[in-house]
Amino acid sequence: MTLLAVENLHTYYGEAHILQGVSLSVGAGEVVTLIGRNGAGKTTTLRSIMNLVPPRGGHIDFDGLDLTRLPTHEVARAGIAYVPEERRILPNLSVAENLRLGMLGATRAAHADNGAAVEEVLTYFPRLRERYEQKGKSLSGGEQQMLAIARGLVARPKLMLVDEPTEGLSPLLVQNLTEILGEINRRGTTILLVEQMLEVALALSHRLYVMDQGQIQFEGTPDALRAEPEIQQRFLGV
Repeated sequence: MTLLAVENLHTYYGEAHILQGVSLSVGAGEVVTLIGRNGAGKTTTLRSIMNLVPPRGGHIDFDGLDLTRLPTHEVARAGIAYVPEERRILPNLSVAENLRLGMLGATRAAHADNGAAVEEVLTYFPRLRERYEQKGKSLSGGEQQMLAIARGLVARPKLMLVDEPTEGLSPLLVQNLTEILGEINRRGTTILLVEQMLEVALALSHRLYVMDQGQIQFEGTPDALRAEPEIQQRFLGV
């Protein structure tokens, strides 16, 4: 079943035409990854879905609901969590307080089960349980990334948009986070991921979209992309 369908999306920053007819889909239960060089339009695609950058053309359908003109808070209430590349945790609030903030965009059902949702999230991130009362600014970069994902997950979204989660992390933390995202997906959360590291994308994804200059240049499975060295070289620099 298709959970998210993006059709012919056109998004601008001022007069700069960033997304030029982007179409993609995410099926329920999938991990779908957008991959491409810096400036390809990957982050803008996520921000357009959340209506943080309102698209000027195209259509976004999520679980039967037209999101195209909905304000960002209503997109979140529909069941989409956004984990931005900058993380945006609040440095002077504790881990516990940051997680409680994650409930602000939750559905009423998720609010009613707040304690259980936090406890479930902490099973993915035992390090955050150890740091539960510490302020966000005292966490390492990897712990801050875990908190950003946990804050999105605590609202029990149907779909998570995760932007560059491995950026700046050590190889060991990249491997750990890849395993955690895989487990989150196996337990039922659909993920639309933006990722620069090809090996991470290939390991996690059911399908991938290669983007370049605001357009989709390739769509297929990890095996299909592995079989296209020309696509990898031309659009990913591999």
